[in-house]
Amino acid sequence: MSDLVMHAASMWWIHPLLLLFCFIDGFLPILPSETLIVALSALSVSSGQPNLGFVAIAGFLGAVAGDQVAYRMGRAAGSSGFRWMQGARAQATLQWARRELDKRGAMLILTARYIPVGRVAVNFTAGATRFPLRRFTVIDMVACATWIGYGIGIGIVAGAWVHEHPLLGAGLAIVIAIVIGFVIDHAMQWVSRVKARRAERHHGATATTATTAAKLEIPSPEPVRQNARSENA
Repeated sequence: MSDLVMHAASMWWIHPLLLLFCFIDGFLPILPSETLIVALSALSVSSGQPNLGFVAIAGFLGAVAGDQVAYRMGRAAGSSGFRWMQGARAQATLQWARRELDKRGAMLILTARYIPVGRVAVNFTAGATRFPLRRFTVIDMVACATWIGYGIGIGIVAGAWVHEHPLLGAGLAIVIAIVIGFVIDHAMQWVSRVKARRAERHHGATATTATTAAKLEIPSPEPVRQNARSENA
């Protein structure tokens, strides 16, 4: 089994295969692109194959191209292209997403790249809400570069840790990547819940202030002055 895996890792087609995995994963998260990156990186440290530079280039190009597909799918569909997007709640969510993209688009795109379903949702929404393509592309290229570096880094650490056992290093790299992804996903959910609670409290305080101000509003004396001028005339 070890010889078979090492032989596959040294073949020329492993890099196009990685590019294809990362490309499809950009708009249809059914292929384990992160898993393949960290596994190949761990094998490279242990055996010298495949070439880490080619792994980085193939992963980067595939990820950027896949994210562009997700963005353009959203742009083609628009904010009401699918039936599920036409409801009041969906429209409110899309409007919120666009506001968030305008305020902190770089942070959303960068962090979503580490969450398989999250990156597809954010990139699709960016296209559907007409987030500027040039700005999206620049931010996404940075996100993909850091994502590739993160995957390769995990593979290097795991591969060096168990240098004598390439398959064990690849398996360890995959476990580490899964754990980190789990932590990032739950951390993002926690941050979102905290922000939502703060927004609800702020909205409630604003509504209370507006209601109080309306109750305390004093009618303008202007009509009285106009009536007085009319009687004098």
